[in-house]
Amino acid sequence: MSTVYDCSRPQERKDGLAAAASAVRSGQLVVIPTDTVYGIGSDAFSLSAVHSLLAAKGRGPDMPVGVLVGSWSTIDGLVLSVPYQARQLIEAFWPGDLSIVLRHAPSLAWDLGHTKGTVMVRMPLHPVAIELLRETGPMAVSSANRSGQPPASTVDEAREQLGDSVRVYLDGGPSGDPVPSTIVDLTGDEPILLREGAVSIEAVSEALGGVQVGRPR
Repeated sequence: MSTVYDCSRPQERKDGLAAAASAVRSGQLVVIPTDTVYGIGSDAFSLSAVHSLLAAKGRGPDMPVGVLVGSWSTIDGLVLSVPYQARQLIEAFWPGDLSIVLRHAPSLAWDLGHTKGTVMVRMPLHPVAIELLRETGPMAVSSANRSGQPPASTVDEAREQLGDSVRVYLDGGPSGDPVPSTIVDLTGDEPILLREGAVSIEAVSEALGGVQVGRPR
């Protein structure tokens, strides 16, 4: 049975964040507001929880899950190294609408799908999401919708699609235009734009000091 918490009410927000943190720690799924669209999330280091997330969305490991973090410094413990270009993008756009793909630390015991040794990381610009992430640590998060369906821009849209597969829903109000994050891959010799979303390719290039940003071949 799932529970919805209205985060516009201070006490309900406090109770909802506590319930969501408890759910994540016990391997259950939660839906959270972000600065793009609503996300469905779990403990990034729980194999069963991530598998439950993929099952709730109706998709397989061929479409891996990204990771949200609650602070700049968290990324240092997740990846093999943080190159200078990643620092430039983090300083320019985090918290915000830019996801960065890097080589993950080989010592991490997680399974986010068929990532080929990489991880997509973002710090969202939403106070409810950040507060939860600072309590739980890194979370595996994907858009709160069934695969092939439109992403949810309200908690009600998320509930219609995901139902009781989610333990806690945190209602942060409408997310606005459902524009996804921009994704930049920094695992190769040059930055590659995998998806242009809320942040333009021109803005990414400017943040990198004018470096040309390629597109997938």
